[in-house]
Amino acid sequence: MFNSISIGINPILLDVGLIALSWHGFFTFVAVVVSVYLVSRWGKGEGISADDVYSVTVWAIVGGIIGARFVHVVDRWDYYGANLSNIGSVWAGGISIYGAIIGGFLGGAGYIWINHRFFKKLANVSIGKLADISAPALLLAQAIGRIGDIVNGEHIASVTSLPWGFIYTHSSSLSNRHHGLVPSHPAVLYEMIYDLFVLVVIWRLRGRLLPSGMLFAVYGMLYAVGRFFLQFLRLDKQWIVGLQEAHIISIIVIALTVGILASRVRFVSKSELAVQDTLTSKRKSKSNS
Repeated sequence: MFNSISIGINPILLDVGLIALSWHGFFTFVAVVVSVYLVSRWGKGEGISADDVYSVTVWAIVGGIIGARFVHVVDRWDYYGANLSNIGSVWAGGISIYGAIIGGFLGGAGYIWINHRFFKKLANVSIGKLADISAPALLLAQAIGRIGDIVNGEHIASVTSLPWGFIYTHSSSLSNRHHGLVPSHPAVLYEMIYDLFVLVVIWRLRGRLLPSGMLFAVYGMLYAVGRFFLQFLRLDKQWIVGLQEAHIISIIVIALTVGILASRVRFVSKSELAVQDTLTSKRKSKSNS
């Protein structure tokens, strides 16, 4: 214990009657607010109004919640199959970041497609362009959300003797109930650091990949690769040959994104980027005049 990091914070930040707010819920809210603000701000530079971003965001959040819960329920069907009434109890805990990302993308993309196809709206919003703008914001949001996971200790990881192992001393922590006062890998901290690393890579690639949507594909590929290996530190339910649900999703995402990138991506040189920046500046100055 002397060579480890102790966390004794109550996983519940606020408990008022029927309302209970966990640290995970609080930081998830902060992450969503930050990401929406950044996408709306960056979208203006690409000709996408804040109102259009907000309208897409509503459906991306709805899709994210549904996807996050769906993936969790599938993983824990051994419990939910016998407790069907608890499937919709999102407030009781149990969501998947993978489900949130996939469901959020499908919700937002579906809303854009429906508006293009049937209502002729959101003309300045393309699925690929908005996805590329959202990629760095999503990575930052994921990193912020993981702060809540670190405090809560709700993702049980394997035991470690490394000096930065986490010991959760609060009795309400899932890690405490599983391991007791034994240090375990801070797997979600590793993931948070990895998310920030991918954010740096994605940020440097902004505007350098064509066509639209390729930056989002790189984000999906890089996150899936890191998550695949980090997942071995987590003690989630094993599905097949020692692989957990997140491993299987990672493999599928890697296969899809690598296929898309191999067949479509084109790297824009610095000289081409300079020409694009000049043309963009001229268009902006004409519109302002």
